[in-house]
Amino acid sequence: MNSLVKRIDELIEKQSLLKHPFYVMWSEGKLTIDSLNGYSKEYFQLVKAVPSFVSAIIQQSSNTVKSELVANQKEETEHITPWVKFASALGVSQEELEKYNGLEKTRKAVSELSSLMNTFEGGTAAMYALEQEIPKISLSKIDGMRKFYDMTNDDAIEYFRLHAEADIRHAATWRRILEKIPSEKEEELFQIASRSISAQNMLLDSCYEAYC
Repeated sequence: MNSLVKRIDELIEKQSLLKHPFYVMWSEGKLTIDSLNGYSKEYFQLVKAVPSFVSAIIQQSSNTVKSELVANQKEETEHITPWVKFASALGVSQEELEKYNGLEKTRKAVSELSSLMNTFEGGTAAMYALEQEIPKISLSKIDGMRKFYDMTNDDAIEYFRLHAEADIRHAATWRRILEKIPSEKEEELFQIASRSISAQNMLLDSCYEAYC
């Protein structure tokens, strides 16, 4: 493992989303259904934006990785529907979900992530920092949903089940790219990864402040 990836992994662990109060409450069964309902609408702002993040990186990528990234983006686009089903299981209709634009802090978090996609290498660092922990988070969410919220049917958990597997592959793609990046760019890309993690935490701040 090269130095950049190691540093990003350590930062992801240090600032883990699973340590955020909102996800701690989820894993302990302390969120209300209304809290999860609100979360489904806020986080949807990110879910529907991720395909455009990957598109921006694809436009700046070399042919050697383009087909792999196109496949990733296709999956991310297909994952919007399972999120709609998750929200529906919480009582949020597709119409309500699609009309909702997010709280100010939610929009700021998604905008910050989007701004990190303006170069191929920077976007790669930001997406690695976004997707590396998601498989672990997804399994934790499924566990909480089954244990505390009686959400066990496929529609409720499909999004998280898919991400428990898909983002292992997606993160591996970003990692392979990062491992080939010259060491003189390490600090710049580490800072971009740090901003990505901060924006993700800001999105959870938005949910926690509004719905807990």
